[in-house]
Amino acid sequence: MSDPPRRAPMHGFKGERVLMRIHIGERDKHNGKPLYREIVELLRARHCAGATVLRAIMGFGAHSRLRSDRIEVLSLDLPIVIEVVDTEEKIQSVLPDLDDMIGGGLITLERAKVIMYRPHLAADERTESWPIDITGSWRSIDPDLPPDA
Repeated sequence: MSDPPRRAPMHGFKGERVLMRIHIGERDKHNGKPLYREIVELLRARHCAGATVLRAIMGFGAHSRLRSDRIEVLSLDLPIVIEVVDTEEKIQSVLPDLDDMIGGGLITLERAKVIMYRPHLAADERTESWPIDITGSWRSIDPDLPPDA
């Protein structure tokens, strides 16, 4: 599979966003492929800002079966967590597809403050929105709105 053409860096991504965490098992499948891979490919196709898959070393879920990488209770179905940060609208739009794909698991949504989101760029390619936002504001700063809007 080839990579799609690179998009221009996202602008205005700082501020309040939604952090979605998807908890599934390593052996979970969708269309015969690893579920975590199918989810990441869906998120990429939907132009989400990014996704990270984390493989846990221990955990249990709704059935209370312990999953661990420790040799005495070795599991071939370790917990997987997929994290995505994006706008609420983008997250909401992908939830019906995730509902169809995930047989069992957990999805959580949290408020997140994005203070930096940027690709690696040379100094001469950076824009005025480059610095980390440490203002304390949870909202994106829109120059067209009054300061207390």
